[in-house]
Amino acid sequence: MTISDTPAPPYYAVIFTSLRTAGDNGYGKMAEAMEKLAAAQPGFLGIESARDESGSDGLGITVSYWESLESITAWKANAAHLVAQQRGRDTWYEEFKVRICRAERDYAFARV
Repeated sequence: MTISDTPAPPYYAVIFTSLRTAGDNGYGKMAEAMEKLAAAQPGFLGIESARDESGSDGLGITVSYWESLESITAWKANAAHLVAQQRGRDTWYEEFKVRICRAERDYAFARV
């Protein structure tokens, strides 16, 4: 995993915070497929994800970056993504929260 190389602001971030149910139940395979599909969507800029060390059912945060609110809306309505969203509600998540934010500025540090 690397830090996403986003363009100069403004751009948008979708922050998906979740608590998983126990077990994989196909989650890993679907998450990998959704990441690849999202990367192919118009307006996609990058993704970063982390889950706490307590295991697959711990707190997870995924941040995806997008050029516009329209590109986020199109991703949310993608047919395959809709299937994954429903499976998440039915099987994979105890709870989740989505936040959509506009990035006004960013800066970075890299040890060379």
